Amino acid sequence: MRLRKRDLSTVYLKERLTGQDDEGNFQEGFSTESTALQMNVQSAGGQVMASVYGQSLPYIKSCKYQGDKIKEGKNEKDGICLYVSKDKEPDYEIVAIQTFSTHCNVTLKKLGDEDGR
Repeated sequence: MRLRKRDLSTVYLKERLTGQDDEGNFQEGFSTESTALQMNVQSAGGQVMASVYGQSLPYIKSCKYQGDKIKEGKNEKDGICLYVSKDKEPDYEIVAIQTFSTHCNVTLKKLGDEDGR
């Protein structure tokens, strides 16, 4: 399967960083460095997605990606700058990656007010 160039959008990947401060408190954030990616981004839909995500379905995006910068088991919880500039905090988070022979299906969930953050 080959993704059509006209359907691709430029998004920016920001790696998730975790650690502890000097007082032992757990901290989580995103890298200031961003990597440009080309993805086919669509709103999630369908009966299965509706049963899994329920009321959160409007905040879910379904993407297709061809390349080697996103790997299953490595990039879950990383941030994606979809509707914000690459200099700002990511507005979406990778929640699932499914690898196929020629592409990856990537599921994104919006970060922000609807989930209490």
